[in-house]
Amino acid sequence: MICVMPFRTLALFTVFLLVGGCRSSTQDARPTAAHPNVVVFFTDDQGFGDLSCYGHPTIRTPHVDRLAREGAKLTQFYVAAPVCSPSRAALLTGCYPKRVGMQRHVVFPPDDHGLHPQEVTIAEVLRDAGYRTGCFGKWHLGHRKGLLPCDQGFDEFFGVPYSNDMAQFHRRKGTKYAFHLPLMRDDRVIEWEPDQRALTRRYTDAVIDFMDRAHDQPFFAYVPYSMPHIPIYASDEFRGQSARGLYGDVIEEIDANVGRVLSWLDAHALAEDTIVIFTSDNGPWLPFKERGGSAGPLRGGKGTNFEGGQRVPCVVRWPGRVAESSLCTDPMTAMDLLPTLAGICNASLPEVTIDGRDMGDRLVDLVRLPSGSKAFMATSAKTREDLDEFVFLYYTSKGDLAGIRKGRWKLLLPNELHDVEVDVGEAWNRAAQHEDLVRDLTSLAKELDARIESEARPVHHSDELVFDPRAPKDPNGQPFTMPNERRRAQ
Repeated sequence: MICVMPFRTLALFTVFLLVGGCRSSTQDARPTAAHPNVVVFFTDDQGFGDLSCYGHPTIRTPHVDRLAREGAKLTQFYVAAPVCSPSRAALLTGCYPKRVGMQRHVVFPPDDHGLHPQEVTIAEVLRDAGYRTGCFGKWHLGHRKGLLPCDQGFDEFFGVPYSNDMAQFHRRKGTKYAFHLPLMRDDRVIEWEPDQRALTRRYTDAVIDFMDRAHDQPFFAYVPYSMPHIPIYASDEFRGQSARGLYGDVIEEIDANVGRVLSWLDAHALAEDTIVIFTSDNGPWLPFKERGGSAGPLRGGKGTNFEGGQRVPCVVRWPGRVAESSLCTDPMTAMDLLPTLAGICNASLPEVTIDGRDMGDRLVDLVRLPSGSKAFMATSAKTREDLDEFVFLYYTSKGDLAGIRKGRWKLLLPNELHDVEVDVGEAWNRAAQHEDLVRDLTSLAKELDARIESEARPVHHSDELVFDPRAPKDPNGQPFTMPNERRRAQ
């Protein structure tokens, strides 16, 4: 299977993933197996080893563990970039960031660019199929006119337009940092410098309010939490509770809020009609030590192309379709979510080229097994054959080609070769023993990268401000000044 393929060639998928304001949907029908709700939790800088169901010894995540127990845990799930904005662009469009012009690091407050409004996102695909769509959390794909979530298929938005470190909240009085962080509803600033200790709860409050209003029709809730991106904060209810310290407090608060959403689905008898996915945008920010996370057995973290930078936890639950307590060891990527989700939800795909793959056949062994059964996705001959065809390109945080994985072999350019089925920690460079393979993989990586570059679509630039991050004004139009007593320096 090849990474680059047209939207029209992607088939239906039988078991996987994702889930108003600006614009409204006209369909009024409860979700069904043909049009299930979708909820996607997308945390920020959470490592492969930062959940108890992925082996963390002291962080307690009973609600995400429940998702894994009632669904599938994926052990080789990759994001398309080791930093925020490119990773988010890839998840929402099904494309390598370079294909959609979003490969060059992250969007900063003074930047005028973002994801082009003509790009088709998961939200647009599902909205056109009758779904109500909402984004609740960190956007980070552009914040000028025409670049916000409601310009990209979301009926409503509640959250922040960029990362929580691009703020005054954690900085001391007298800082030379000039920019402020707004909290937005749709395309309006409703608050400047929100208390970051409350963001996880407030995002979840908005998700629940959205579901309360939307549950008579299928809905897609995209929940990109700001945490555990540095600076990390937990509310008073969770601070000091985890044996892992503040970082553990933050993860356990996220988990508790996942539990709030699951409880709502249970209370409204919608659990079986809802696909829930939990994953992360990239690996942990290791230089921050105890305030960063863990990649578990993987090497490296955020900003690197080692496995710890781009292999992240992913749990999928869809009762009655995805077998309970199942394990999927096949490689998959965040880019696969769009074509997969479109197939599940009977949504139409536009005629543009994407890089995601239909992964239904990889999970078919996990579907419709007897109630209470324990499924393990063993490596069959067919799985092995398809593993050998798996191709994935690695790009640096600035969008430069960094490597390629084909089957079990991963090459980091120019000359670092690992069998990541055996050497998951990337400890043993096998390049000297496989010079022909290094040469072949180098050639393939450059060929595929050149093809993507030749087909790349432009990023969008906008001259029109929605807000001025240098000179914020309150809802009454008065200049906003950060009160010193609200600062929470780390």
